[in-house]
Amino acid sequence: MSCLLLWGASFVGAPAAAQGFSAYVTPPRFELQVQPGQRVREVIEIQHAGNRTGRFRIHTSDWTFLPDNTVTFNDSLLPGSCRPWVAIERREISVEPGARFRYRFEIEVPPDTPPGECRFALMIEGVEPARLDGALNFPVSGRIGVIVYAAVGGAQPRLSLTPAGVQQVNGQAVPVITVRNGGTAHGRLQGFLDARDANGRRIELAPADIPVLPGDTRTVPLLPVVDEGVAVPALSYPLQVTGQLESGSERLRVDQRFAP
Repeated sequence: MSCLLLWGASFVGAPAAAQGFSAYVTPPRFELQVQPGQRVREVIEIQHAGNRTGRFRIHTSDWTFLPDNTVTFNDSLLPGSCRPWVAIERREISVEPGARFRYRFEIEVPPDTPPGECRFALMIEGVEPARLDGALNFPVSGRIGVIVYAAVGGAQPRLSLTPAGVQQVNGQAVPVITVRNGGTAHGRLQGFLDARDANGRRIELAPADIPVLPGDTRTVPLLPVVDEGVAVPALSYPLQVTGQLESGSERLRVDQRFAP
């Protein structure tokens, strides 16, 4: 069975590995549910792909999701940070070549916490410099951030959609929608839409993997879904798009004509 690829999708979270950094971390993100007064424990798995014992530093960080859909990390506590609720197993670990380390962390929510979303990142960084040709040392600049979302007290997103027209993504004009989140937890659109272009051709679309934080508004592209190895079709406008998208328990109907 061939794989389906969401062309040009934007995935926000931890990369599988950073260039010049010999660790792979799974999962790339957590989306948890927790109640006030409850403690939850989770595990990330760190695999060391280098040929020498690797030493890694692990700590928490706050993060900010910028308008261009990139993430910045901040080791200082930001206002309203929930990082004081987080306990990590240890600050440094050593992993043998090819080995895996199961690293534990936990979140303990204070009993009087109102509904909302706790968000932070677990940062994994190299401690020692890498070696080049057995002699020259240089610092490893790569690091991995595992994004954690914890919805407290039944916090939920409440998304609304507005067609926003057509924008260029990776050199091709694609339909985009404006997504507003009036809820208390982040939302992420999922699902497939049916599109008919000006030539009557059917094209399947799916929303880019972009989180919409509470109180935030994001422009989310609707991207062609193609079989692996198949060229992305050029879209002929106007484009009629219909179907239903989901975000948790929400169901959002789309029935819109898009044109540049």
